[in-house]
Amino acid sequence: MRRTGLLLLAAFVLTGCDGSQPLVKRKAKAPGPFPAADRPVANIVSSRWSTEEARDRLNEAERVMDLAGVRPGMTIADIGAGEGYYTIRLAKRVGEDGRVLAQDIFPAVRDALAERVSRERLENVSVRLGTASDPKLPDASFDRVLMVHMYHEIAQPYEFLWRLRPSLRPDGLVVVVDANRSTRDHGTPPVLLECEFRAVGYQRVGMRELRSAGGYFATFRAVGARPDPDAIRPCRIDDRRPASTATSHPTVRDGDREAS
Repeated sequence: MRRTGLLLLAAFVLTGCDGSQPLVKRKAKAPGPFPAADRPVANIVSSRWSTEEARDRLNEAERVMDLAGVRPGMTIADIGAGEGYYTIRLAKRVGEDGRVLAQDIFPAVRDALAERVSRERLENVSVRLGTASDPKLPDASFDRVLMVHMYHEIAQPYEFLWRLRPSLRPDGLVVVVDANRSTRDHGTPPVLLECEFRAVGYQRVGMRELRSAGGYFATFRAVGARPDPDAIRPCRIDDRRPASTATSHPTVRDGDREAS
């Protein structure tokens, strides 16, 4: 009797090893790990970059929206929306047939913006909560994704940009406005910005100085297949030199390639 039981057990084990069906189903491996940013990350000190009146006197939002090609009927994501300076103006630009998704990572900021959107009766705006490493945007939804004066605050840029990619429509663009200075001083050197975007499979479309927004304006599009997280090679920046030198001419190493 015992011998028969052992034979049945052996047959059961062999059946489980014949390549047909596994005995235990394994969960799909989560993407990652992602490389860490080899640079300082600026602290988030406020949800406001400047007063809305001062920014409007410089025609900031109108200039950025013009350069980004924001038109009626488009769907736009405003990442790090804060108090909603761009959200409100984007809603007017895209009109009734367009949509704006305003995102922030702080619940209190998100709630305050949602109250403003409701108070101003902006029916084409929705407000959502993201995380520091994932904007949590719906796939294939956006013509433009704006990140204004906040990129230097992203602690995990490679994971963030990797998770952002699927949200773009085929001709969608990521728009970055930032200052040309060290990330520790609340800016991002353009050469570093381009290197980090390129590491996750984006191609620079354009970059130009933008004094009205206190820095520069850059656009990127996703090209090719999204890389596997473990294939992403982080950019190495020498930020240990004096601030004046590091701000003007940072050295960035992208694999074996170096640019200054």
